[in-house]
Amino acid sequence: MYTQPAALRSVLDPKYLAYCLSGQYGIGPWQECLYWLRGLNDTYRVRTAEGFYILRIYRLAVRENDVAYELSLLTQLSVILRECGMETTVSAPIPRRDGGLYAVIDAPEGQRVAALFRYMDGAENVLQDEENCLLFGKSAAELHNALDRVNLRLPRYELNTDFLIRQPLERIVDYIGGDNAASSFLREYAGALTEQVAAAANQGLDFGICHGDMHGNNNAFRTESSFTHHDFEWAARGWRAYDLAQVRARKRQAEDRKEALWQTLMSGYRSVRSFSEHEEAAIELFVAVRRFWIMSLDVAFIHSDSGALDFTQDWLDSFVEEFKGTGILR
Repeated sequence: MYTQPAALRSVLDPKYLAYCLSGQYGIGPWQECLYWLRGLNDTYRVRTAEGFYILRIYRLAVRENDVAYELSLLTQLSVILRECGMETTVSAPIPRRDGGLYAVIDAPEGQRVAALFRYMDGAENVLQDEENCLLFGKSAAELHNALDRVNLRLPRYELNTDFLIRQPLERIVDYIGGDNAASSFLREYAGALTEQVAAAANQGLDFGICHGDMHGNNNAFRTESSFTHHDFEWAARGWRAYDLAQVRARKRQAEDRKEALWQTLMSGYRSVRSFSEHEEAAIELFVAVRRFWIMSLDVAFIHSDSGALDFTQDWLDSFVEEFKGTGILR
């Protein structure tokens, strides 16, 4: 029984954040802290005499060890990209005065993790022409090359069938109910996905650290002839075909140009890093895997963020119809 007010997800006052955090970073007095964006996490823009910065306040469910992995990865990755002379860059975290990469602050719902990043120049690019797709393909390959050189000994899940299919299935069925008519189909569909991914992996798929959310929308900014990548929250070891499938599955391109733009992107990728025909053939399978995971992501945020109104029978029917159209179940 609740006898006191309780919050599931709060929006923290920028003045409170400045009070808690400004003294922990050596970037000068905070002249402004502006609530910038509500996403899976909360983003604020900080301004000092030295310039602009991005402050991320992670949602309650993101644990300290998750953030430690992401920020340690970005710190190493930034150095590797620079030392190897690659054009691709990443948005690296700014250490606190004591050398730590993040802080923990109190919020109404519990303790949340905070991290500060350099503000990125450039503009979001939605990959709607050949030039940008070619450059993004090259940048994705450079990122994978650099990720191969990262050496982290921190605990982390893997982007395997357990994380991408089994756990999402449990989350979805728990939400819609095991006796829902769609649950039987979703179990069968998840089983087929798992079997087909295993078969493809047995024939050889590149497996290493992935960005984990490389859809090419709001997680990469173009600056002149290169891309800066950010938002590595889902980074973990997985199949590189899954990383590229996230770009393949993007919806912000004209339907009649998608195939040509995709081939251009893959041409850019292969100009930097090898990618076999077998791996490319597996991408459509990983598009289906990604969409299944996205369905479960919807479910994960109903309780604390989005509410149930838009996630009723129409939402369920739409996904079921989409999955039936993939040809995964024959």
